Amino acid sequence: MNQPPQSPILRAIRPNLMVALDERKARLRAEGRPLFDFGLGDPLEPTPPFLREALRAAVPEVSQYPSAAGTAALRAAAAGYLARRFGVAVDPERQVLPATGAKETIFHLPLAFAGDPGRRAVVMPDPGYPTYEVGARFAGLEPMKVALTARNRFLLEPEEVGEAVLSRTLLFWINYPHNPTGATAPLDYLRRVGAAARRHGFVVVSDECYADVYFGEPPRSLLEAQVENALAIHSCSKRSGMTGYRSGFVAGDPDLVAILRRFRAHPGVASPDFVSAAAAAAWGDDAHPAERREILRRKRDLFLAFFRDRGLEVHGSEATLYLWVKVPAGLDAQGYALRLLEAGIVVAPGTSFGAGEGYVRVALVPPLAACQEAIARWGGVAT
Repeated sequence: MNQPPQSPILRAIRPNLMVALDERKARLRAEGRPLFDFGLGDPLEPTPPFLREALRAAVPEVSQYPSAAGTAALRAAAAGYLARRFGVAVDPERQVLPATGAKETIFHLPLAFAGDPGRRAVVMPDPGYPTYEVGARFAGLEPMKVALTARNRFLLEPEEVGEAVLSRTLLFWINYPHNPTGATAPLDYLRRVGAAARRHGFVVVSDECYADVYFGEPPRSLLEAQVENALAIHSCSKRSGMTGYRSGFVAGDPDLVAILRRFRAHPGVASPDFVSAAAAAAWGDDAHPAERREILRRKRDLFLAFFRDRGLEVHGSEATLYLWVKVPAGLDAQGYALRLLEAGIVVAPGTSFGAGEGYVRVALVPPLAACQEAIARWGGVAT
């Protein structure tokens, strides 16, 4: 049988990190090997009971298509969250669009704005979330990766991109708190990026899905700096332990949101209304994210103490559920990850996110007791 046709873009893209990790883990588990999984950023703490109840209570007797624009209650709850958390006032009807998780929005967003042959560049952080690049490629655009390092505090500065590239930039992706490094960005940085967007006429999109997972000062939003030419993406996944619910939203410049709303009706619709009911409850409550932060803080403190004792450097890592750990001298990212895997510890090589050689990403996913067991096992890994 002949091979079925395949998009050359799909063929050229390396396999998704999470799929590759899952396949490797499945093989090891099939061999009866116990694993401590710090690879995929999907925490195991239960979704808060009041959110599960909100979903159950909203399941209708008759199931019908949800609106592409989402429910009015969810848009209002998202606007209320932005007002409480960042002091940003947005019109829930014109400036908020619910989404079926952040990943869907990130992938589709370049398709909604592509069209100007003079603007084909999509600037993105490297290392960074792989979907920034994948979405750009499927939209027929040109990914422009900019290396982030500890030396530049993992900040994607417009001046490092250069005027020539900025003049043909369509989208400029920023992501703070940053996956995979856990770095945060000050408000003056967000203002610099916003000013560059106004000056050069590109759209700056801020992936803020980890805005409520922090351990020091609360991270800032791009929308605090400006709304013109700006969009911010938020998600219930990490804030509320709702990764499987697939619910988030995008907010910002009303003209840009209007374009996304028109586009959205073609590839899909919003999350089911019963999921949206749970999401509205989540955005309306600030206590449960604080409880989840405290659990992550205890895990983080355990690992930071262990890494100090082992002489392993941790860079960035001010927020998110990730620790960005420099591998021991003489090893590369993949080699160290494989060495840990032999001990039953799953981490993500930094190279899985692009320019992350020399680092592994540790996702604080297992429960606290399992973290303690993993640290004891990690202590026996030769370096």
